[in-house]
Amino acid sequence: MCVFCEIIAGNIPGSKVYEDDDVLAILDLSQVTRGHTLVMPKKHYANLIEADEETAVKCMKVIHRLSAQLVKNTGASGLNVLNNCGAVAGQSVEHLHFHLIPRYSENDAISIVFNESEKQDLNEVLHQVTGK
Repeated sequence: MCVFCEIIAGNIPGSKVYEDDDVLAILDLSQVTRGHTLVMPKKHYANLIEADEETAVKCMKVIHRLSAQLVKNTGASGLNVLNNCGAVAGQSVEHLHFHLIPRYSENDAISIVFNESEKQDLNEVLHQVTGK
């Protein structure tokens, strides 16, 4: 059983921020910033691609609610919502989860950088992405 399934089952303690029949939100042990929260479905899916639409929507509703709550209650200036899907994308626990990372300043302990890549033919990319 994966570590998040163990937490969901109550076999490993977790600091619960939110819970309903389908979704659990806990504080991340690493606390990249104060209030760093993980939102996950109770049903095991390895990642977002494998999850069904209903599960993704249920998670997003909780993410929406908790994002506003985190910013308001922590005094954060903003918030990152992050999902790593697959090892190449940085996913370290193979259970669908979303990071809610309150941001207090540009000098927080997290850095998300979009480097400029080579120029792309957007028509070609659009064809590949849409299959049309």
